Amino acid sequence: MAHKKNSPGRVRDAIVGVLEDARSPLRVAQIIEAVQAELGSVAASSVRSYLNLNTPSVFVRERRGVYRLKQPAARSFRQRSFLDSNTTDSSETVGLATLINADCLPWMERREPCTVHAILTDPPYGLHEYSPEQQQKLRDGRGGVWRIPPSFDGHKRSPLPRFTTLDERQLHEIADYFQYWATLAMRILVPGANVVVASNPMVSHIVSTAMSQGGLERRGEIVRLTMTMRGGDRPKGAHDEFDQVSVMPRSMWEPWLVFRKPIEKRVQDNLRKWKTGGFRRPCHERPFGDVISSSPTRAKEKKIAPHPSLKPQAFLRQVARGILPMGEGVVLDPFAGAGSTLAACNRVGYSSIGIELDAEYFRMAIDAIPLLEKINS
Repeated sequence: MAHKKNSPGRVRDAIVGVLEDARSPLRVAQIIEAVQAELGSVAASSVRSYLNLNTPSVFVRERRGVYRLKQPAARSFRQRSFLDSNTTDSSETVGLATLINADCLPWMERREPCTVHAILTDPPYGLHEYSPEQQQKLRDGRGGVWRIPPSFDGHKRSPLPRFTTLDERQLHEIADYFQYWATLAMRILVPGANVVVASNPMVSHIVSTAMSQGGLERRGEIVRLTMTMRGGDRPKGAHDEFDQVSVMPRSMWEPWLVFRKPIEKRVQDNLRKWKTGGFRRPCHERPFGDVISSSPTRAKEKKIAPHPSLKPQAFLRQVARGILPMGEGVVLDPFAGAGSTLAACNRVGYSSIGIELDAEYFRMAIDAIPLLEKINS
């Protein structure tokens, strides 16, 4: 049987696309069948040859005749429109901070290597809760993945993402996203740069594993001690019948995952050359600690910046100050939201860059940063 002549690039891209779309490793026969369905008649030997020649640089052989991608390709993330935003990468300078209205992935792809000294961010977990559909439900007060808690003692409580509603496919997307995001972070960070990422106990293991696979070194986590409104509820629709039952433990803490780009040689050498490799001590006598007592975000901060996941300045300033061991460098927040991280960096005297895709939150941050910065914690 005569096979249609395909350029090497077309066959390679088809194989990558097939494995990228797969939710689990595939057998060679499955890959060949999918490639032929896309390109027409393709020699099975060509597919096998590309797999063999590009393992382990592009593909990973899980076992004999079974392959997966080494890391997720950028294509699917670029093509996916998470937010209905025609961003033109407009930017604003607010104090020491530069705020950019853009998608962080292409921005990080374009950024010059070794030009960021730390990342401090509170990302959406896979961007599902910040999709246009879910954000519209949140703004309309209809919930969706966002749970709108009932008022308590006359106080209106903030919306919470229902991470227990995420299905296997969405969890798989979270892992793929953060693995690729970590590979981009590795490129733009200087050696020894700290990466601190807010998470929650429901997805932190997925995010942590993905970021490690992207090349970052896992360095533990910072525990934010704070009583949240997540968990602790009695069974829905049967409160009275099971009044001594909590469906889940009330969450009393929040994990902030800590990573580092591998250092060059020794820590002292890295500190001299790059000004990175550790955490800044709060004072001479006390090291930077991994447990920080915190209160919920205060009402006056929420009034300034009504973002659904706004973190308190009192907490962010401690982490922001500690993330640059020599007090020098540029801090990046790729998911800037209402600009709370940038406000904290301004307050402690650090230069920062914030990337925010949502045009509404971008405009909110421009106004909120100088006001949050002035709040006494």
